[in-house]
Amino acid sequence: MHRERVSENVFWFQSEVYAQVTAGVIIGPQWAVVIDTLALPEETLTMREFIEHELGVQVRYVINTHYHADHCWGNCFFPGAVVIGHAKCRQYLIEDGVASLENAQKQNPSLRQVKIVPPHLTFETGEMTLRVGKKNLILSTSPGHSDDGISVLVEEDRVLFAGDAFMPLPFIVDGDADDMLASIKKIGKMGLENIIQGHGDIILRGEIDAAVRENVNYLNNIKKAVKAGGKRKNVDEYLEEIAIEDCGKSRVYLGGLAETLHRRNLRALHRQMHGE
Repeated sequence: MHRERVSENVFWFQSEVYAQVTAGVIIGPQWAVVIDTLALPEETLTMREFIEHELGVQVRYVINTHYHADHCWGNCFFPGAVVIGHAKCRQYLIEDGVASLENAQKQNPSLRQVKIVPPHLTFETGEMTLRVGKKNLILSTSPGHSDDGISVLVEEDRVLFAGDAFMPLPFIVDGDADDMLASIKKIGKMGLENIIQGHGDIILRGEIDAAVRENVNYLNNIKKAVKAGGKRKNVDEYLEEIAIEDCGKSRVYLGGLAETLHRRNLRALHRQMHGE
């Protein structure tokens, strides 16, 4: 697991095992706030060990940016912490989380110690704020990757934990391309020092404008390409011909996972546009 200090009392973690998924922690004088958990128990427990023993504080709050397993199945490893998320994050974990976990546990024995812990404290619109020492955290909705997405701004440092609203390759299979475009454009106007992506590396201030443009262009390009396909009979062949590079992205992103995500984006977008 990679670990980096982003700013004073703000740390970033990145998985070396699964899709470069990220998490973070903001440290106060007496307690800490974790933003997302990592995909595998051992990585989340390593993160907790660092917070408790290296930084010397307990975790009081865990914020889930959305309900997907790689961002929230580690909630159970912070017993006693209050979990915060979107109201739909709580709903989806209650309705679908247990069954999804049971299926995953059959395939991966390392998940046997995992238990679903839905958010205790939720919001649905507007913003929620949380004070951690001298840091003011502003939680706001960021749909697109999923409709329960939220992001967390460390106001004083202008550091944004964007969840999967910002990734090296926008992924909309469980969300909506137009919502994602709106979220990305909003992020681009926030005057940030850093974007902590839900997957991938930290984006620095001088890289933000280019990253925003690239993500917006990619989404517009796949929308245009899929729309042009219409309801043709050979739709699978047509979609297969839409190369990720022609849409403005590289297949090497996310350790080579980008090509697979691109293909899934195209199929999902076609279903959304043409009902097939």
